[in-house]
Amino acid sequence: MYKRKIFPTLEAHLSSQEVTVITGMRRVGKSTTLRHLLEISPLSNKLYLDLERPDHRFVFQQKLFGDVQRELEQLGLQFDQPGILALDEIQLVPEITNFIKYYHDHFPLKFIVTGSSSFYLRNRFSESLAGRKRIFEMYPLDFYEFLQFKEVEANDLIKYAQQPYSLPLYNRFKSWYEEFVRFGGFPQVVLANTEKDKKDFLQDIINAYIELDIRLLSDFDASATLYRLIRLLAARSGTLLEISGVTGVLGADRRKVNAYLELLERTYFIHLVSPFTKNTDKEIAYRKKVFLADTGILNQLAQVSSGQVFENAVYLQFIRAGIPDIRYYQTKAGAEIDFVLDQKTAVEVKETPHASDLAVLVKRSTALGLPASQLIGRYPPGDDFRDFVWGGMVC
Repeated sequence: MYKRKIFPTLEAHLSSQEVTVITGMRRVGKSTTLRHLLEISPLSNKLYLDLERPDHRFVFQQKLFGDVQRELEQLGLQFDQPGILALDEIQLVPEITNFIKYYHDHFPLKFIVTGSSSFYLRNRFSESLAGRKRIFEMYPLDFYEFLQFKEVEANDLIKYAQQPYSLPLYNRFKSWYEEFVRFGGFPQVVLANTEKDKKDFLQDIINAYIELDIRLLSDFDASATLYRLIRLLAARSGTLLEISGVTGVLGADRRKVNAYLELLERTYFIHLVSPFTKNTDKEIAYRKKVFLADTGILNQLAQVSSGQVFENAVYLQFIRAGIPDIRYYQTKAGAEIDFVLDQKTAVEVKETPHASDLAVLVKRSTALGLPASQLIGRYPPGDDFRDFVWGGMVC
């Protein structure tokens, strides 16, 4: 069992009466996490159900709560004593929230549930479980977790995170970081031994997402148009998304493309980044940047520049570090800042950073009234410039 950074927080929540809701993209490790929480619980009265199995879904498709209870009792769960009911992929049974609410309120049961759709979990659960749940989001591995899965000692990454470039640390971890950027952070992919296995697993993740999540969570068919859109978004990673251009390439109407984009974002396949501006109306009108949820998937879907992949990787590292507000900045004349973090820190991402890049960044951030600047690089420059953060230290 490889421990994730989120484990201590989830373990602490085991003692809470609130429903523990774990959400995230398929194959990020939600089921493994669910089983881990069951294993460490001191309670003997516990039951795990995988709702991708038709026989487990059938339990919650009864019309009466009493019938559901009898089905669960036959599977070994006791309702007259404290216990845990763990339910995997609950978005597959939309009516299940009514059952959870009733038995949460009337029996000493702790519910731990997972799901792959933030739209379903945030909206459906907000309506029926207000004040009764806490949502935890899981992502593919960050670089520190990646190294743990590789059984590489990496405490120095935490100790010196966000510090200026260090040649010894770069030499120590650079080959691992390059693998991380190329193949991403899905646990199954990270643990695969060969390049072929990694690519096969990545393709399987993509296929399962389209065939299962899209088909089961939406009214859309897993169509060729949707797959073409996914590949198109991958090719445009890190760029501004122009809807009219996308509709023209796909031959689809704007309404359908917007609906696809909403679904892709709410099932964690893509991230859309809004512009940094203090004018709300302009923010709504401005285009968004698009990033994919994993660089392994990005490389599997499209042949893009190494700079695009690196910027996507850095963005994901920010997300996994829990930075709540990530924007980009760009003027009509084309002057830009790759990321603005928490409306305070201007960040520029360069594969090979130079002093001139930092000077331009500081000038632009100062003009915007941003108090901090950070240059992030992938490779050391040939000169003595060291005033940047290496990508592997962004954690």
